[in-house]
Amino acid sequence: MQAKAKENVRILTECSIMIALSTVLSVIKLFEMPYGGSITLASMLPVAVIAHRHGFKYGISTALVASVIQLLLGLKNFSYFTTPESLVALGVFDYILAFGVFGLVGLMKRWIRSQSLAATVGVVLASLLRYLCHVISGATIWAGLSIPTEAAMAYSLSYNATYMVPETIILVLTTVYLTSSLDFTRKTPARLRTEKLDPVSAWCYAGAGLAVLASLITDTVLVFSKLQNYDSGEFMIMGLAEVDWLLVAIVTAVALALAAVLVIIAKSRKSKA
Repeated sequence: MQAKAKENVRILTECSIMIALSTVLSVIKLFEMPYGGSITLASMLPVAVIAHRHGFKYGISTALVASVIQLLLGLKNFSYFTTPESLVALGVFDYILAFGVFGLVGLMKRWIRSQSLAATVGVVLASLLRYLCHVISGATIWAGLSIPTEAAMAYSLSYNATYMVPETIILVLTTVYLTSSLDFTRKTPARLRTEKLDPVSAWCYAGAGLAVLASLITDTVLVFSKLQNYDSGEFMIMGLAEVDWLLVAIVTAVALALAAVLVIIAKSRKSKA
């Protein structure tokens, strides 16, 4: 009984730490849209990790607490509404449901045995549900305010996709990287067992992965930040012409070159061993 109580305390402590980390990541905005919505540094990843590691009960509890914190951080948005119905709808669709769905990520383990695939599918589905929540909110309570009343659904679909697509891409990339590197089934996550590597080689491979990940995140932000008119909030595919493709190419080339050097160093150490 005492051992179970200690285990519960350990898990609750882990949940608290991940909620704090999620909150910190949510305020690190890589790009912010003019009428709400932003691209963050995988802010929902800590919540997804809890859901994946500890299942539905802890996952949904952690996600709901995180969603309430996001609601408190976004209280200024409630100043645009006066009726009780609109205030409740805003809280439910843009916060409680939108972020709470990440508590469902852990359910994928029941049907998918691969840790990386289960977590990735989970965050993709959760991100899709979050996107739908924001679309419903935009097409209803935000219509006539930040979203035109005419064709509100079509506008909401495009507006919310402008930040949710890159947000999802970043979340998926970081999820794949983490779940391919760490074993989350252990009480304390540890590196997945692969061939035995010396510390330098291990760090080289990890650094190569991080370099590629950082490049993909940077490129995503550089491209998607140009796909919306900052004044009107309208999605515009023609914004691709305004992307600094030279900078994208430089970032990608530098990251790939760095990753290649690190992999070569790791392999050369292996051949000497």
